[in-house]
Amino acid sequence: MNHSSLIFFYTSIFIVLTIPEVFSIKCWVCRSDVDPKCKDPFDNSSFPITDCRQEPDLPHLPGVRPTMCRKIRQKVNGEWRYYRSCAYLGEPGTYNIFMEFCTCNSKDGCNTASVKPVNFTLIYLSVFTCLFVVLRIYSIR
Repeated sequence: MNHSSLIFFYTSIFIVLTIPEVFSIKCWVCRSDVDPKCKDPFDNSSFPITDCRQEPDLPHLPGVRPTMCRKIRQKVNGEWRYYRSCAYLGEPGTYNIFMEFCTCNSKDGCNTASVKPVNFTLIYLSVFTCLFVVLRIYSIR
């Protein structure tokens, strides 16, 4: 590879890393009124995780895709029900139902676990270091 090809290659890698990614998040999907293991404390050993890209388009939300996981806890007729799913919007609509909900989009299965952030600064620093070393090696030749 010549010098200009390497510069182009590593510049392309940098651009790809700096463009915001479109994440496909995976979420737990279950209902406690159908399966009691969906309640808290959550037992995810019996549920496969769902890739939200595979969820269908909703006719009442054209062009909107699920980008978050959701956990809903609602009290219906004195009984607590839990729903875990892919979320298209941040807040579900309800009428006359007491409900708690949360959404997350930080990692797959986040509608049951705590969140660990990705250190993009470390990723960028690593790419720049590699680019600097390679360019330095080729400029010496």
